[in-house]
Amino acid sequence: MFRNIYYGKRVMVTGATGFKGAWLCSWLLDLGAEVYGYSVDLVSSVNLFEEACLAKSVTHEFGDVRDYEKLEKFVTNVQPDFIFHLAAQAIVSVSYDAPVDTISTNVVGTTNILDIVRKMTKSVVAVIITSDKCYENVEQHWGYKETDTLGGKDIYSASKGAAELIFSSYSRSFFDPKSKQNIASARAGNVIGGGDWAKDRIVVDAIINWDLRQAVNVRSPQATRPWQHVLEPLSGYLWLGAKLAEQNILGIHGESFNFGPRPEQVQTVAQLIDTLSQYWKNGEASAVLGNISPKFHEAGLLKLNIEKSITFLDWEPTLNFDECCKLVSEWYSDFYAQRETAENLVLRDIKSYCTHAKQRGNIWCQ
Repeated sequence: MFRNIYYGKRVMVTGATGFKGAWLCSWLLDLGAEVYGYSVDLVSSVNLFEEACLAKSVTHEFGDVRDYEKLEKFVTNVQPDFIFHLAAQAIVSVSYDAPVDTISTNVVGTTNILDIVRKMTKSVVAVIITSDKCYENVEQHWGYKETDTLGGKDIYSASKGAAELIFSSYSRSFFDPKSKQNIASARAGNVIGGGDWAKDRIVVDAIINWDLRQAVNVRSPQATRPWQHVLEPLSGYLWLGAKLAEQNILGIHGESFNFGPRPEQVQTVAQLIDTLSQYWKNGEASAVLGNISPKFHEAGLLKLNIEKSITFLDWEPTLNFDECCKLVSEWYSDFYAQRETAENLVLRDIKSYCTHAKQRGNIWCQ
């Protein structure tokens, strides 16, 4: 799997205590990697990093990616073979309350990682993860390509667009084709999966309300998003890292890639809630649609074009929409009913996902 490239390698994950970071650490450990995490804090009182007992296997340090000296010292001590940069202020609503913190974390943090990688003397692969919201969203019905305009109406989107501009300028200024350091950026969004307890997430809101035997209030039921299980973009990140390790493959080094679902899998919030409810095992799962006014700007339509990832990486999404929702809802059902631990549920979903990928001939798992 992933050409066995991560086995025995030293892999650093910034934002390891976040939702995607914890899943990525778990998968890397399962692949036989030595995993090193760097995060500013635990993202919520209940969080997957702790629930999945990752501290026992991940060498982790708490630190801010804006603290250049501390971050550089950590990287120097670890001497990683791979870096996956996920650390970010990742909540749109929070960006309205803390715009300066959002911009400094997402832009300066990314700059610091790139600059530290620039100065490394050993070969290293760095995958910089931003967001699908880095694009200037004009509500177009076709998916955004990697060459489309960056930006955004809200602070979070602008910060991610700015991070991509920094990535592009560093790539062209310092990481030429002969460089020992191979880098790329990855864009994905609307990721769902078990173990996400972050603020203002529709799946989290639904699960918490259903566990309390209450209906969930859905703010914008007709908003359309490219929903995807967390393991989908992670498979893309890991495969991108593996391809970069092959050294300066044409069309990959210094490039940006979208990772999203197939166009037919893009669904409304209402459809997401309805499908999740069908797989909720612990009693009634109901929703009240459209009774909350948005507190801030939200895009009504958002899609990604993944043709570049298909063409240059031979990567495609694995799960259909129903399979994605089934994994998510059953994860939370079993966790809240205490039928299984978070650690075992994560490993169960990784195994199930890889089985689906093999059956569908995805090249990264062959």
